[in-house]
Amino acid sequence: MSQFYICYPEGKFKALTFSYDDGRIEDRRLVEIFNRNGLKATFHLNSGLFGVPRPGEERIDPTEISTLYQGHEVACHTYTHPTIERCPLDKVALEVLEDRKFLESYTHAPVQGLSYPNGSYTAEIKKLLPALGIEYSRVVGSSHNFGLPKDWYQWQATCHHNQRLMEHGVEFSKLFKSQYLYLMYVWGHSFEFTRDNNWAVLEEFADLMGQQQDVWFCTNIEFKKYMTAAHQVIFTMDGTAALNPSAYDIWMRVDQTVHCLKPGLNDLSQTAQKEN
Repeated sequence: MSQFYICYPEGKFKALTFSYDDGRIEDRRLVEIFNRNGLKATFHLNSGLFGVPRPGEERIDPTEISTLYQGHEVACHTYTHPTIERCPLDKVALEVLEDRKFLESYTHAPVQGLSYPNGSYTAEIKKLLPALGIEYSRVVGSSHNFGLPKDWYQWQATCHHNQRLMEHGVEFSKLFKSQYLYLMYVWGHSFEFTRDNNWAVLEEFADLMGQQQDVWFCTNIEFKKYMTAAHQVIFTMDGTAALNPSAYDIWMRVDQTVHCLKPGLNDLSQTAQKEN
């Protein structure tokens, strides 16, 4: 009997994503580094804090959103950055919806991601988020592994960029067992690089990762949507055809052959892409 494996795009088995909060002016330098190395990231923004003067907390101008973050993901971080586990649930909903509404006025596309402000959330908030159009939310803290999320509304990153970033990066680059799927997820705040005077750490990591040909570089929402769609693919019992009900190309490996499954019904004799 053949073995069927979900792959990342182009048959890859490793993925890398980033998540950065607050929309501080250091995002400009961060985006430049990502773009130079072909990396992709998600930026979680607080709409209600744009234009609010706070000493030492200069934020980008909202008019930069559509250009600065082009090719990356703009996501919610709530409107005013409260500790939401202390807030009435209807006010949490307003925090998320007002943030979405403002950000979407610049992205002109649905904003569907969230990171919890101050890492604060409850079970009730998690249950609320799907009704608010949110598909995932990142928590604080680090797993220090490359496992895939088991709960999209309690998504924990591999590491903060100040936590053994290069050590994890080197380990990640050496992974070779293609029967597994791996995800490296880095999070933080761009102002921390200036505060800690360690931009060089990110430069070194980005240079290393940008050279990896076997890694899929994606935003948080791209990863979530792809994996959701991949799990919806249905194969015939004899494995000769597959129905992909999503709008995305989905990559599967059958034994040693990688297939690209287009939306709709696929004849696997016509979908082989390459031999591993």
